[in-house]
Amino acid sequence: MSTGTLYIVATPIGNLEDITLRAIRILKEADLIAAEDTRHTKHLLDRYQIETQLTSYHDHNKEEKAPILVSRMLEGQSVALVSDAGTPGISDPGYFLINLAIDQKVPVVPVPGATAAIAALSISGLPTDSFAFEGFLPAKHMARLKRLQGLAKEERTIIFYEAPHKIMKTIEDMLEVLGERRAVITRELTKIHEETIRGTLSEILKRLQEGTIKGEFTILLHGASAEPLKQDIDTAEYLKDLIVHRGLSKKEAISIASEELGLPKKEVYKESLKISE
Repeated sequence: MSTGTLYIVATPIGNLEDITLRAIRILKEADLIAAEDTRHTKHLLDRYQIETQLTSYHDHNKEEKAPILVSRMLEGQSVALVSDAGTPGISDPGYFLINLAIDQKVPVVPVPGATAAIAALSISGLPTDSFAFEGFLPAKHMARLKRLQGLAKEERTIIFYEAPHKIMKTIEDMLEVLGERRAVITRELTKIHEETIRGTLSEILKRLQEGTIKGEFTILLHGASAEPLKQDIDTAEYLKDLIVHRGLSKKEAISIASEELGLPKKEVYKESLKISE
């Protein structure tokens, strides 16, 4: 008897049209679909007339359920793993099942698709050539501060996920530990109320205080600037380079130069007056 397969199937992060043709086929052909929330996944299956049997697999039953699913695959059945949104195994309990399947020599096959972290990064305007994905920060305040302190010198763009009830406190903690940084937050990506907010951490915090906090958030944070910087650079020339070669407005260039050179905005603004319009 041949062993079945575990398919890691990415599903839409919001808009139900963001699913691949292959994902639809695999979900139809699988013997079983393991889902975080079967009620949530049922909406997607109904949309595409998929009648495959559903079973629950989530953080609270993973240790009990994973061996059962693997035993079915060892008997030759195929299982499609889906999360509530996006790619399974990314900040969700899929990791546990995937590793158990690997241990038992069950083939694990990716069916790629949407991932909130990459979707947000692609529109962020922050450096994309190298980045670090951190997922969710610790829920407890001191543990969160300690984790942020460990990232203080990280020079790559850093990506986090955050829940709506914790987003304000998380941004405040980032300001406290990391200081002013360029950042981007997105919420409700691909949905009707999709929103992207760009600016410094303090500017983003102000926007959050004034707006509606709803939906899951992705936070993208500019990495720490490489040292040494401050003493040897002509600030006016640095600003000019940002404006001419990176296409930024003078206001944007002042904000970025202030952050990257570690200088007060007022000082950078004075230097910007030396640049001819």
